[in-house]
Amino acid sequence: MSKPVFYTFGLSVWAAAAELAIADLGYPDDAFDVKVLNLAEGKNFTPEFLKINPHGTLPTIVADGKAYTSTKDVVRYVIEHAPKQGVAPGTAFIDTIHEDKLDPNAPLLLARNDEELKASTAGFPFTFVQNRQNSLEENSALPEAASLKAFYDEKKAGNGGILAIYKGEVSEDAKQAFFKQATEHWQRLASFILHDLPATLPDSGFLGGASPGEDDFHLGAWLARITHLTGGTADKDGYKALEKETKKPVPAKVAAYWAAWANRPSFKKVYANGLH
Repeated sequence: MSKPVFYTFGLSVWAAAAELAIADLGYPDDAFDVKVLNLAEGKNFTPEFLKINPHGTLPTIVADGKAYTSTKDVVRYVIEHAPKQGVAPGTAFIDTIHEDKLDPNAPLLLARNDEELKASTAGFPFTFVQNRQNSLEENSALPEAASLKAFYDEKKAGNGGILAIYKGEVSEDAKQAFFKQATEHWQRLASFILHDLPATLPDSGFLGGASPGEDDFHLGAWLARITHLTGGTADKDGYKALEKETKKPVPAKVAAYWAAWANRPSFKKVYANGLH
């Protein structure tokens, strides 16, 4: 029987959720046929991949003729087929952490003021968005992409809107609306870390108990991305960088949760080259 195919990318926050589960649950290194799709070059927008995953997102797993195309379904597949069983099942918390209002990808591209916008325009965010737009334009023009027109049109409009802001091609009102959106998003993230997470987390360990449960693979990857965006590192004190946004000490339960992950071999493996 052929191996499951795992589509991933080293800088993808949600692919990291699946990678944490794979690393934590005893899979051998060759358990999956790993295919890397470079999101920074828009390789997830080819008609070939969109026929596998109509959303064009990572992670994706194809096994026994079936495609698992959401992070939730991919992590569930990894757990159900893992050498190590007994993982605490997921709860409604998974849906919460994937809500748009807590999107961990948005801050990578958003800017709250002219200074942040200038940094984005001069750095990776601009390159990322431009490469995505190029890929969308190129792939949408292919004959085999005709049936995917609605997908490409929506993506080109959304991504192109951000690109236009980076290029200074929008009105002052549009730019200020972009700044407001970014400010409000960061405020929601900070509030979640200061209030919602402490109300949800245990005093020590994980949501799933002494070892990570299904919820934890999602939260661990989410928290790693937000910590990365604030300049944090993968070590036990890396979470302290979050205070740049919370403007207050990180709650004890969140600090303990970070330490639980930071000390875990799976976390060290997934983030061996730094948080992302």
